[in-house]
Amino acid sequence: MIVRPVQHNDLNDLFDIAQESGPGFTSLVPDRDRLVSKIEASIQSFRARESGGGEQRYLFVLEDESSGQIMGTTGIGAGVGQSQPLYHFRHSTVLHHSRELGIRRPIGTLSRCVHYRNCTELCSLYLRPSFRRAQAGKLLSRVRFAFIAQHPGRFPGRAIAQMRGVADVHGQSPFWNWLRERFVDLDFLQVTRLASEGAFTFVDELMPSLPIYTHLMDPEARSVIGHVHPDTRPALAMLKSEGFRPRGLVDLLDAGPTVECQTDHLRSVREATLTPATIACPRSRKRPESGHPVIVTNTRLDGFRAIVVLADPDRLPSQPLSLTRPQAKALNINEGEPVRTLALDQSLCAGLPTTRSNSQERHHAL
Repeated sequence: MIVRPVQHNDLNDLFDIAQESGPGFTSLVPDRDRLVSKIEASIQSFRARESGGGEQRYLFVLEDESSGQIMGTTGIGAGVGQSQPLYHFRHSTVLHHSRELGIRRPIGTLSRCVHYRNCTELCSLYLRPSFRRAQAGKLLSRVRFAFIAQHPGRFPGRAIAQMRGVADVHGQSPFWNWLRERFVDLDFLQVTRLASEGAFTFVDELMPSLPIYTHLMDPEARSVIGHVHPDTRPALAMLKSEGFRPRGLVDLLDAGPTVECQTDHLRSVREATLTPATIACPRSRKRPESGHPVIVTNTRLDGFRAIVVLADPDRLPSQPLSLTRPQAKALNINEGEPVRTLALDQSLCAGLPTTRSNSQERHHAL
């Protein structure tokens, strides 16, 4: 398995992923023109010498080396929330109190807000069901932290991930169905498509600007506020292990939670270290190194590559990492070049479906 930046010839695979992932995964919609634009934006971001303070989008693919098929995607947004607002509901509680009557009653509220204006967003995480295997999900999720550790100047100090909210087997959100009946007469598929296209005029024109009292909502709609889709629970668990926490902000469309953490406080960003690498002689009969799975990346930008090898994490980075010739070729490195290593925690789950995505293009992952 090789992680690399997306290329134009990945278009057909991305289109297949967009179709099979369903309406919740709005960061990749089954529209070839939009996918071409997304690929081009990613290519330009990888080629840019520096962030320049604007928004950049980095989209990676996970390639099966033997077949050349694309197993999944993962992405990072930098400077998100500058050119396009990130709308949320703030889920909070107000206290209604009558001293004269001796009545105190807490009331849940949802207040529309734009909270994030320049942040790093983990997005577009999707592992295709037919390719779910050991280490694939963890590689897709955690390789982003190794990339951030290698290029910290490109990523703002606050990291977020917008998680997919609860939906039924038909892709319908009970939260949105309640909003639709009262405010915006668009079904969930229509409104998520508008969101994926960045068409948010309906928010200011039709969505409630005053707080919504949640006790007035249907029980089904109220019960999903701040909860994630069952398929997204592994992704959320992994993000929490990195240091992400909810802060009371939920998605405007399906009420899925947004979690956040300071970028330099993320566990894997701190643990991804530079390690000297050696390449075994082609004629060497040395057996492949045993140990635990470790993500290994090169230190490049446009030519970024990442794989998983077996190694002893306790020996890194004080001792060189020995790579086979095929491993070095997959990473596109030469003898003496440093690599960045990140041990994969065996206690974490191996299969990750989805997080949401960037700029309200929800990584319906991770």
